[in-house]
Order: sequence, then C-alpha cells, then structure tokens
Amino acid sequence: HGFSPSLRAVPSRAGHPQAVNLLRMHAQHEEEVRSDRRAMFLGALAGVSLLGLNSVSAAEVQVEKVEPPPKFKRIPRIQFVAALGNPAASSGTGAEEWGLWEEDPGPRGVRLANYPKLDKNKGKSPAGWQFDKRDWWLEEHGLIMEAPGKLPAKKYVRDGKYTIERAKYVVSGDREVTTVLTVFSDGRWTLDKGTLYDVTHLPCRSARYTPAVASLAAATPAAMCTPDQAKKGDFPVTPGAEMPGVSGCSKQDYAVLFVLGIEA
Repeated sequence: HGFSPSLRAVPSRAGHPQAVNLLRMHAQHEEEVRSDRRAMFLGALAGVSLLGLNSVSAAEVQVEKVEPPPKFKRIPRIQFVAALGNPAASSGTGAEEWGLWEEDPGPRGVRLANYPKLDKNKGKSPAGWQFDKRDWWLEEHGLIMEAPGKLPAKKYVRDGKYTIERAKYVVSGDREVTTVLTVFSDGRWTLDKGTLYDVTHLPCRSARYTPAVASLAAATPAAMCTPDQAKKGDFPVTPGAEMPGVSGCSKQDYAVLFVLGIEA
C-alpha cells in the first residue's frame, strides 16, 4: 500500500551507476568552480600589490567565504519529497511549503474504512502518528497518511562552524532523470537537470485536504471536511492523475520525488 508497491523495484536505485556518477560529476564541477574563484582572488591580491597598495591590511581585504565542494551520501531507504510548483519548471520559489517523508508513509497509513476507529482513538494511528482533522493527507490508494515533516533547507558545516543557507538532494522520478535538487532557506529551489515533472514519480499521488471556508461554519457533520466524505470508489488513482476532491474540503495536490542521496 501507499508508496511502497512501486518501491519494491526501486531500492537499488540509490546505488544505481547513474546516481553514483552524478554525485561524482557534481562534486568535480563544484570543485572546479571553487578553484577558479580562488585563482581569481589570488590574482586580485597580486594586482593590489603591483599597484603599490601594500599598506592595505589583511582586515581590509574582504575574503569570500568559499563553500566546501558538496559531498553526497546514499541513504539506506528512499525518502520522499512532497513538492509544489510548475511541472515544466527547473527552478522556482515556494519550497518552504514542501515536505519530506523520511520513510514510506503508505505502510503507516490508515484505510478510509478504518477512519471511524482512528477518530474514536482521538486521531492516534496504529503507527503512532497523530491525525489532524483540519489538515490531513491521502495517497493514491485511499490511505490516510501522516503529514510530511518540513524539508530541510540549510546545511551546517561542522569544520567551519557556520550554516549554509541551502541544502542539496539527489532526486529522481524513477524514470530517465536523476539530478541534484537545491533548496534555499528563502524558498527558492533549482534542479541541475530536467524539470519538476521529470523527477516526479507518477504512480505516487498525494494531496493535502483542509476545510473549505464554507465548511468551517457548517453545522451538519455531512458538510465537514473529514475522510468520511471521501468516496472509496475514487481509488486507486491513475498514475499521473490528480487526486480526487472531497466534499467540504479544499485540496492541494503534491508531486512526489524520490530522494536517493543527501549532502553529507
């Protein structure tokens, strides 16, 4: 159930030669860029000396903080990004609204038919996560999922003891494109190659449901936004199709990206 059926053929993707080569090539490219920056900086210092400005103190020279070349590590289990954006775009904004499931939420989900039991248990699922009536998720098989955590968009550099305002991930849609996703703390995001659609795993569908404005003031239970209003006949959802609407709810579809590696 959930995202797991498609994963049975995928776990080895984290060690796929394409992903490994990508990590090496990306690191090599970043190192070349940084080498060029260092050469330009040294040349600028030489120019200062030739101009007879040797009296300039070291404190007056603004040295650019050079980031270390990124190193990636493969993760033992595929993680999942819940992404929003133009499918045809290779960059954009709004990544502060993206989420991350560090493990497959499908097997930890609750069937729609079991929602009354979940509600009776005050929203506590058998897997231990808490259901929120005002903000809940469904996946393509009609399983109620836990909400994803926030997608980290910063990296702490231990050696330099400072924070880089971005994070990098190796992502794939388990199709042709495997590439590096960079998310910035201000919400910007970029892909080194391809588009958001190219790295979306089409069989995995997910949507977030929140009460529609009209339902907030509704007095009848039938008008409320709960999984009880979801139609079981709408599932499973066709790969690549939108998730079904639910009466009384506003819906936001999310693309699902596989995370094969993270920056070490």
